[in-house]
Amino acid sequence: MPLHDCCGRFLLLDAGETAPAPDAEHLMRSRYTAFTLQHTAYLLATWHLSTRPTSLDLDDQTRWLGLEVRAHTPLDDTHSEVEFVARYREQGRGHRLHERSRFVKEDGRWWYVDGDFQE
Repeated sequence: MPLHDCCGRFLLLDAGETAPAPDAEHLMRSRYTAFTLQHTAYLLATWHLSTRPTSLDLDDQTRWLGLEVRAHTPLDDTHSEVEFVARYREQGRGHRLHERSRFVKEDGRWWYVDGDFQE
């Protein structure tokens, strides 16, 4: 699927305006794409201020291999959870990141808050 058809319209790739993600699942998918593109500005810009780190140091040797969204659970109008598994390769070894992420909607935008990791 072309980037624009999936989540490119949400990423801040150009100086132009972007569309806000319509729900937590779309935001999570766009954040995964940002990880694959090493787009730290977008990751920080979509991270809720209460938990946002001051910077991100992404490993440029990490190769992201795929994303499986297992569940998108709206809890109410402004809170949602997304469970996913992201596969990646690092130093020749395959890994899986299994997370249940929490999102909040404020001022008409969805924000990543935090998540619980499972091995």
